[in-house]
Amino acid sequence: MAIQELKNDFSSISTDLYINGNWVQSSSGKRIDVFDPSTEHVITSVADASIEDGIKAVDAASNALPGWSQTSPRARAEILRKAFDLMSSRIDWFAELISLENGKALSDAKGEANYAAEFFRWYSEEAVRAIGEVALSPSGSNRMLVQYQPVGVSVLVTPWNFPAAMATRKIGPALAAGCTCILKPATETPLTAYAMAALLEEAGVPPGVVNVITTSKSGVVVDAMLHDPRVRKLSFTGSTEVGRILLKQAADQIINCSMELGGNAPFVVFEDADIDQAVEGAMIAKMRNGGEACTAANRIYVQKSIYASFAEKFSEKMKALKVGNGYNPTTMLGPLVNASSRNKVASLVSDAVSKGAKIKTGGNSVDGSGFFYEPTVLTDIPSNADLLQEEIFGPVAAIIQFETEAEAIHMANDTEYGLVAYVYTQDLARGLRVSEKLECGMVGLNRGLVSDPAAPFGGTKQSGLGREGGHHGLLEFMESKYIATNW
Repeated sequence: MAIQELKNDFSSISTDLYINGNWVQSSSGKRIDVFDPSTEHVITSVADASIEDGIKAVDAASNALPGWSQTSPRARAEILRKAFDLMSSRIDWFAELISLENGKALSDAKGEANYAAEFFRWYSEEAVRAIGEVALSPSGSNRMLVQYQPVGVSVLVTPWNFPAAMATRKIGPALAAGCTCILKPATETPLTAYAMAALLEEAGVPPGVVNVITTSKSGVVVDAMLHDPRVRKLSFTGSTEVGRILLKQAADQIINCSMELGGNAPFVVFEDADIDQAVEGAMIAKMRNGGEACTAANRIYVQKSIYASFAEKFSEKMKALKVGNGYNPTTMLGPLVNASSRNKVASLVSDAVSKGAKIKTGGNSVDGSGFFYEPTVLTDIPSNADLLQEEIFGPVAAIIQFETEAEAIHMANDTEYGLVAYVYTQDLARGLRVSEKLECGMVGLNRGLVSDPAAPFGGTKQSGLGREGGHHGLLEFMESKYIATNW
């Protein structure tokens, strides 16, 4: 599908840096090409920020902080509500833009756009609910007053797989708390971030409160910002490997960090589960966003007595997915975001097969332009296959057999990650018992989808620190201040 066949016109999106309410060229004078993963064609180019540009963004955020932090919670709430209204009126426009630069199917992109907008609405409501505490000390000697204040200038680093939702999930609570921010989106999907900046300006966000920069030198630019003493918060979503680096960099200034890192989600199906519902849930958990999600069900564990039946039904569903350009309305599975992502998926499948795994369906890259890979199901996975320990981040499902509940729990927990897990059973006691024993921050019990703006999203072990969403997400951008007094 040629670009001219898109339903919407995206030529109005500014592609320069957004600093202090102005669109400015990078000091480097360099540009970064943005590709359409469906065709491999260049869509446009965006400014390539230097360290100097990053510090200018910090300057703007720091200068805007006193005014924004002292703006009344209700005023901040009204601006966020306006942002929700504006985005809600443009869902189809944002969906096609997301699909164009990310590659995901239009249906997935529309789901993301609606999900992203909800963070503006939720945090417009939370902005007025940073309620403190008053208590008498246990000794009776004084009163204890606790109030919440904005943590300060925040650096927000977001990935390419959810370019709208990962931005709003951070910007929403930051603004609600009274913080100013610098958003550094992935270079694969920068257009959505710049479109978001324009929308927030239209909603009434003052200059300097939200700044957006793109750079091909993320490591050095973010490092420079994290070593500026005016920056007091880092919120990062991305790989565990990069998260470890950023935590080390943030340590020098003792910066408050929130980390939403990698996942390797187990999907456990017990023999008493409704198989058809479990298959539908697995399709959502595995194939949402084409499998390019930290919440994707990488390892599907099915009890022995229903293993063959589940594998057959699930494979038929996977085989029926229509592969095509993301922004074609009939597409069910778009391309991966780039060549390296597709190559990694192919390598993981090849490794598993070389060690004895069997291909139930798929297993190949798709010929022609675009970074496509077939929807794939593997069975009889050996325990030493790399895809059982690494994030697949693609349309590949690994189905593994288990016999006992204890075995399922052990296998599910046998990973350094601990973001999310899924459990299907009609025995509520078993479901809750297993959910408590799974080492993760979230569990989908008889559900293939857990994400909700009103719920705390985050993981344990190597999957991160802190929570996003819910009231917890607001508090991540606030410091508690204790005042001891008498009256």
